[in-house]
Amino acid sequence: MTASPSKRTNSEVLTATLDFHDKKAVDVGCGEGHLVRLMTRHGAKAFGVECNPKQLEVAHAAKPVAGEVYYDGRAEELPFASDSIDVVVFFNSLHHVDVDNMTLALREAARVLKSGGMLYVSEPVAEGPNFELMQPVHDETEVRAKAYEALQGAEELGLSPQSEFTYIHPAVHADFAQFKERLLRTNPHREEEFLKHEAALKAAFKRIGEAVSDGYAFDQPMRVNLFTKG
Repeated sequence: MTASPSKRTNSEVLTATLDFHDKKAVDVGCGEGHLVRLMTRHGAKAFGVECNPKQLEVAHAAKPVAGEVYYDGRAEELPFASDSIDVVVFFNSLHHVDVDNMTLALREAARVLKSGGMLYVSEPVAEGPNFELMQPVHDETEVRAKAYEALQGAEELGLSPQSEFTYIHPAVHADFAQFKERLLRTNPHREEEFLKHEAALKAAFKRIGEAVSDGYAFDQPMRVNLFTKG
């Protein structure tokens, strides 16, 4: 019998999988910078790259941990020299790259990585309560599949597959208002569609959510693919 995926937070899995001590690490599509600061706390010289100005504004406003740096940039053109980075992380971000540019983004990761460097790609699987909650207004089934498809060609870019595993991340929102704010901050183009379905989304939030100490949790299956640069 196959064991069920364990329930762990994204941060727990990232820091248990990779060693950041004295490493130069980049979070591509860093959002508000949570993982950049996490990697810094674990000993990395960490950088974040983000193209969403609202997310980048939050990242810059956060209290620094120890000299982390954020760049306005895109996965397709990383602002780093070739062979200069130890760890590249795509967390929940590869499927946000234009489908036609996903392979280019992976090629850029391979370019900036040092020989022996690690590429960590964590992507949400198109299933589970959190996906069900968002699907009416933000159905990413196709782009998530395309991102996984792009990873199958990573070896041709000089990235050797090391492992693939899944886990369950409990996505926690304090309330419906926080869920709405987070979704629209990262996907402002979905606002009209969200407002059209808001009543149904609010009902689904109450129905699907699991009450926890700090709000409501929605399980999200995650898949991690780990590569090394040859």
